[in-house]
Amino acid sequence: MTSFPTIIDLTSSNIKTTSSVHDVNSPDPPFGSRFLLDPSLTFTQNAWDHVPPPDDQEAIIAESLERQKSAMVSEDERKKLNSRPSRYWDEFYKNNEGNFFKNRKWLHNEFPDLVAAAEPDAGPLKIAEIGCGAGNSIFPVLAANRNPELKLYAYDYSSHAVKVVQHNPLYISPPCGTIHSAVWDLSSSSPDTDLPSGLSPSSVDIIILVFVLSALHPDEWSAAMRNIHRMLKPGGKVFFRDYGRYDLTQLRFRNGRMIGDNFYKRGDGTRVYFFELDELSLLFTGKRLSKEEKHRANYGYAASTTQVVEDDSEEALEGGSTPIPGSDVSNQSTSYLSTPTAKSESDTSISLSTLSQPSSIAFDAEAEQSSQTASNAIHANTYSDEPHIHPNLLHHDHPFAGLDHPLFTTLNLGIDRRLIVNRKRQLKMYRVWMQGIFQKL
Repeated sequence: MTSFPTIIDLTSSNIKTTSSVHDVNSPDPPFGSRFLLDPSLTFTQNAWDHVPPPDDQEAIIAESLERQKSAMVSEDERKKLNSRPSRYWDEFYKNNEGNFFKNRKWLHNEFPDLVAAAEPDAGPLKIAEIGCGAGNSIFPVLAANRNPELKLYAYDYSSHAVKVVQHNPLYISPPCGTIHSAVWDLSSSSPDTDLPSGLSPSSVDIIILVFVLSALHPDEWSAAMRNIHRMLKPGGKVFFRDYGRYDLTQLRFRNGRMIGDNFYKRGDGTRVYFFELDELSLLFTGKRLSKEEKHRANYGYAASTTQVVEDDSEEALEGGSTPIPGSDVSNQSTSYLSTPTAKSESDTSISLSTLSQPSSIAFDAEAEQSSQTASNAIHANTYSDEPHIHPNLLHHDHPFAGLDHPLFTTLNLGIDRRLIVNRKRQLKMYRVWMQGIFQKL
C-alpha cells in the first residue's frame, strides 16, 4: 500500500520562520545555536551545532579511506553501476514507494523564495524540482500554494519515482496552480532530450536541487550544469543541498563500496558523492573560493553564545551507508551561530556556517586572529587546508573545462556540521552537509 508524504503547511504560524542562511545585507547570522560547551551535557540533546570533531578524527578519516581504497569496486561492477543508474533508483522506489523519506520541513526557512512564490499575488512563476523522487520538496510547496499562476514541475530519471508522484492525491487534484511530472535525466547530453518536454530554454524561475548532484557520476556534472543553466531564466536561482566531505555515512562505508575518490555505491546500487566547498564553487562559478570566503564558510564572524536551544521535536538519527527509512536527516531542525538576543527557545532552524556574496563584512586579519581561539572551540573546520578536488573540475582538457563560466554567482554557500546523538545507545554521529543558493548570470 502506497503511503504518501505528510504535507507540511509552509505558511503555518507555528513553524519556525528564522532562516539559518546569513542574509547578505546583515552583519550577523540569525540567533539560536546549540553549542556543546560542557561535554557532560552531550546526551541531554538530540543534536549539537558546530561541534568540533574528536581529536582523533583525522586518524579516523585516514583509516577509513585507507580501508575503503584497499577493496574498491571492481572495474566490471563500476561499468555496470554507471551504465544505467536509473534502474537502481527504479528498484528503490518500487520497494519503498513514498514511504522512505520525510518531507523537507526546513525548506521554508532555508529558501524563503519558495514561500513567497506561493503567495496569492506572486504572479506567474515556474519552479522545477529536479531529482524529485517521491516529491518530498515539491508537494509541500504545492500544498501551501495560493498563487493561481504558479506552475510546478517535478522531474526524475526514475520512471517509478515519477509514477509515485503522479499518483499522489495532490498531483491529481492540485489545490491551486498546476503541477507536471515527467521522466527526465538531468545529465542528458542529447540535443533532443537536454531539456524536459514542455519546458523551453530560459523559462524556469527556481530550480530545487536537493541530494541530486551527489547521485551523478562526476563525468555527468558538466551536462547537468549545462542543462540547469539552460533551463533557468536570467536571474533564476538554484536551491542546493547535498552531502559534505567526510560525513559519517562516507566514513562508515564498508569495503567493496568505493567507486572512486569520495564516490561510493550503496547496498542497493545507487551512487553517492561527498562534496567539498571548492568543488561546488567550481561547478557553479568556475572558480575556487577565496581565503576570505573559506574562512566565512567554516568559521563565521559572529560572536558565540552559550545558550542551548531546546528542540524536543528532533529525532535522534543514525547514519549509515544506506539511508534509514523515514529518516531524511537533512530535515532535522537546529539553528545558527549569532550574537545573543532575546528569542524564544522554541525557535530553531538548520545550522549552517555560510558565506554570502557580496559580503557586508570586510575581511580583517587582526580580527580573525583575535577570534580564532573562540572559533576553534566551537566550529568544526575542514580537515585539510588543501582538500581533494575532483580532477574533472581542474583539468583543462576535460569537457567540464568547456563550460562558459561564470554561469552563476554565489548568493550563499555553506557547511552544515552537526553532532547527532542517539541518547538511548549513547552514540555520537558527526554529520556534514553542503548548502547553497546560486543565481544565473
